[in-house]
Formats: sequence, C-alpha cells, structure tokens
Amino acid sequence: MCMQGLRLVRKARHLSQQQVAFDLNITREALSHYENGRREPSLDMLVKMSLYFNKSIDFLITGKEFSKKDNSQNN
Repeated sequence: MCMQGLRLVRKARHLSQQQVAFDLNITREALSHYENGRREPSLDMLVKMSLYFNKSIDFLITGKEFSKKDNSQNN
C-alpha cells in the first residue's frame, strides 16, 4: 500500500525524509519504504505519524480527507 498522503503532507511542509525520520525515531529508508509502498507501518507508527502531522490516518494512506456519508437518505 503506497501512502500517498504521507508524501503529500511531508512535501507540503517542506520537510525532508531525513528530518521526519529523525523526529519519528525511524530510519530514512523506512520512511521511504512507507511512502513507496514497499513496507507497511505498524499501527503504532501510523498513530505516531498522524499525531506528528496532525492528519488522519486515512489521509496519510489515501491522500484524501475522510468525509462522512450522508445517511439521512437511508433513514
């Protein structure tokens, strides 16, 4: 699974992979693998990245903000 949002938010904030990796206490290579879909982060790491970037896990994975479905039509 390629984490499109992770790369988007990192680049939008003008952060290098090295800086983010340092801040998250992982290697730059691990971060690169997450961004390119060669490795999947643990749930703990997803939560850490979500807090670090102040973005939802959904955004980090898909690059899109989560939007609630309008269920009023189903009721």
